[in-house]
Amino acid sequence: MRKQFLFTTVSGILIGFCVSAQEIDVSKYKEQYQLHVTKAKDKIKVDGDLDEEAWKSAETAKDFWLKFPKDDSKAFHHTEVKASYDQNFLYIGAVIYDSLPLIGQSLKRDSRIRESDGIGIVLDPMNKKTNGFYFSVTAYNVQADDLLTAGQEGDITFSWDNKWYSKTKIFDDHYVIEVAIPFKTLRYDKASTRWGINFIRSERKKNEFHTWTRVPVNFPGPDLGYTGVLIWDVPPPAPGTNISIIPYITGGLKESKIDNEELSGDFNAGFDAKIALNSSLNLDLTVNPDFSQVEVDRQVTNITRFSIFFPERRNFFLENSDLFSGYGIPPIRPFYSRRIGLDNDGNTISIIGGARLTGNIAPKTRVGLMTMQTKAKGDFASQNYSAVSINQQVLRRSLFKAYFLNRTGIETTKHPIKDPMDKYGRNAGAEFSFTNEKGDVQAWSGFHSSMKKDIHDKNAYLNLGAGYFGRQFFSFINYDNLGTNYYTDMGFVQRIENYDAARDTVIRLGYKSFYSESQYKILPEKGNLNQIEFNLESSLILNPDNSFNEFSVGPGFAFDSRNTSTIDFGMEYNRTKLLFPSSFTDGDPLPPGLYNYTQGWIRLRSDNRKKISAVGGGRIGGFYNGSIIQLSTSLIYRNQPKLVIDLNCEYNHLNFPAPYGNENLFLLSTRIEYSFSNSMFWTTFIQYNTQANNININSRFQWRYKPASDFFLVYTDNYYSDPLFKNKSRAIVFKLNYWLNL
Repeated sequence: MRKQFLFTTVSGILIGFCVSAQEIDVSKYKEQYQLHVTKAKDKIKVDGDLDEEAWKSAETAKDFWLKFPKDDSKAFHHTEVKASYDQNFLYIGAVIYDSLPLIGQSLKRDSRIRESDGIGIVLDPMNKKTNGFYFSVTAYNVQADDLLTAGQEGDITFSWDNKWYSKTKIFDDHYVIEVAIPFKTLRYDKASTRWGINFIRSERKKNEFHTWTRVPVNFPGPDLGYTGVLIWDVPPPAPGTNISIIPYITGGLKESKIDNEELSGDFNAGFDAKIALNSSLNLDLTVNPDFSQVEVDRQVTNITRFSIFFPERRNFFLENSDLFSGYGIPPIRPFYSRRIGLDNDGNTISIIGGARLTGNIAPKTRVGLMTMQTKAKGDFASQNYSAVSINQQVLRRSLFKAYFLNRTGIETTKHPIKDPMDKYGRNAGAEFSFTNEKGDVQAWSGFHSSMKKDIHDKNAYLNLGAGYFGRQFFSFINYDNLGTNYYTDMGFVQRIENYDAARDTVIRLGYKSFYSESQYKILPEKGNLNQIEFNLESSLILNPDNSFNEFSVGPGFAFDSRNTSTIDFGMEYNRTKLLFPSSFTDGDPLPPGLYNYTQGWIRLRSDNRKKISAVGGGRIGGFYNGSIIQLSTSLIYRNQPKLVIDLNCEYNHLNFPAPYGNENLFLLSTRIEYSFSNSMFWTTFIQYNTQANNININSRFQWRYKPASDFFLVYTDNYYSDPLFKNKSRAIVFKLNYWLNL
């Protein structure tokens, strides 16, 4: 198996030597892409008209480049962007030429931004290519914003919210976007007269993205390494005080038949605070936080032997989250904020409060400090979760970072801690990631250690990797070595816990992992295809003693059309040595031993700009000593820009020889999103999951009655799927918050 893994890895890398691609020289961007900004002499009204004198005399950024599907020519439709400012705001005005109808998938803030026509603004006020801001507005005046970090620009979650203003107007052959960003929302050196800046246009009818500067197709549009320069006529005004208090009140009714809790009501209150300590350092506080308005997780069918990673959805933990959660690789994360506020069995524990300090203490030094305190519940003691992280930019685009995590149980007479393993859990580690100036050569390494009472060996995690990420070809290999006693009380490790179905127990076992992926992309000059992709993935898992555990390898092919439709297909060969009895049905567990099986898969997507679009796919083949048939489909109806109905269905049929049984698993879900306006929304989520024996209904009404201030009304209901519609629990709650600037 090691020879097969080596062969597939080397094969992918060799493809790269056959690839020649046009290079993009970023060294001259400071001279090629300059936009001068002067102070407005008259008052600018944000109304989407651009009729003030300041706009008539402002310099224009134009002649945008294609960013996707190719980056080697200028965009056909013109985009013109101007900038101005006064004592309080930076203004951006954009005239975007396009024909009607325009595409706007939603009126809801932060929703379906990439799927709508509009423009994004990339700002790097420190002009160090390390941190920045992203503001986006669609043609229908839907706002979205986020913080940018070098190397993380492709992971925009729109989790950062702040007050800023925009208006749009739509005409027959163009539309206008006018934006006012308060200086106190930004963080910058008031003496600096050169900011990094770029603009990203989404043109959905042609399935294209355009950028003012030329950004390679293999990099995200907001990449801070490819910004131009915003040149001020004089140093910008001092940002002033930026302190925001967001108090909230919440109340509602709930009952739980599972926990024998009768219908009862409660009322609660708390607040968040955001304090800009200086131009680049921010303090966030929360007291008695409430997350009742957060959308429920999308349920999944899990036919693996390991737990599933669900993304964080609580805004307090999302903002600047890369400072803490960016360590390790996706299956192994020393920090995973969803562990905060849960007991050992995954039940919710109330959070008393917390604080988070994040930002730059020097132009190339970024820090993060966080502490959270939870309440005690039942026999589970109160917990303190603390984290420290520091990121130091070195060379031009490389990064050294280190962290320390501490989870401590607060023992009292009423809540004694009986298990020594529950007293504390600590993690520390350091990582170095190298990126060359162009960003196409990368390498990374990391060493991590965990600390538990009376555990002193097999408690480390080592990560190494390197790759080439070019415009048409990328290839990388990653190695992990995880000790059996590597614990992450504040993290997530996907496969270290192995369930023994025969003995109904969990056994910890470390592993060594080799993963490689290579992709070659063809960019046709003509025709209906945007891209043709060939992908090769392989994975090898070894036990701590270097004995074989798992191997998989498979090619994949993808054809992306200019009309957004796609077809992906491939196959995968698996060789697995089960170490413990594993159960996938109600029959007997599969015995330990060696299993070989092959699967084929396909996925198709229709034009997602149409009123009705669909995604469908399937997987068929072997599954250990049995077989699998997996079918999934999603039907989407859009009445733009107000209504989106998403219907999803997944079916898994697992069939094993006697006495191991068979299983039919159904997952059905419906998401209905209706936007009454840019400030009022209603979303309903209905999910039916036979594997979890659960039917969930979650309906949420949101009214943004003032910028960044909301009223929520949420109804949630849970039933058994068998026996059908037997109630488990239900609740209805409201939440009212108000954003107050001091």
